Order: sequence, then structure tokens, then C-alpha cells
Amino acid sequence: MGVHFRRQVPIGPYVVDFVSSQSKIVVELDGSQHYSKKGIVSDNRRTTYLRRLDFQVLRFNNIEFLKNPTAAVETILEHIQKRL
Repeated sequence: MGVHFRRQVPIGPYVVDFVSSQSKIVVELDGSQHYSKKGIVSDNRRTTYLRRLDFQVLRFNNIEFLKNPTAAVETILEHIQKRL
């Protein structure tokens, strides 16, 4: 992808699934708990915090990611190119 991603990285009070510090992109793979009311509120708070630090947050449903990883990777690559 041209940038390095690290897994399970703490950023402030949160631990993100994957982050590229170089492109300032966070990739989150979301399970079903993220689609509850509580999960949505928590994710919105987390995304707002990360955006204030100039990170772009890309969220993927983990089942959809497993079904079509190529599409997810292409999306991530597009965002990397825009950010660099």
C-alpha cells in the first residue's frame, strides 16, 4: 500500500484496529456490537476525537470485509493516495 499500518494502537483514550501514522488513516473493522445504539454513540464520539487529531477514520463491517477484502483494500488505497 506504500505506507505502514500498525495493529491495535492506542491513540488517546482509544485503541484503534489499524493505523497508518504516515497517512493519518485509521481503519476500523466493526462487528455487530458497533451497530447498537450504544455502539453508534460510542463510535461517533471516538471518530470525532480522532478527526480532531487529523485522522481519517475508515469503517468496514467485518463480515463485508471478509466477503470482499479487495474492495476494502481499494477503498483504503484511494484514501491513502488522497492523504499523501
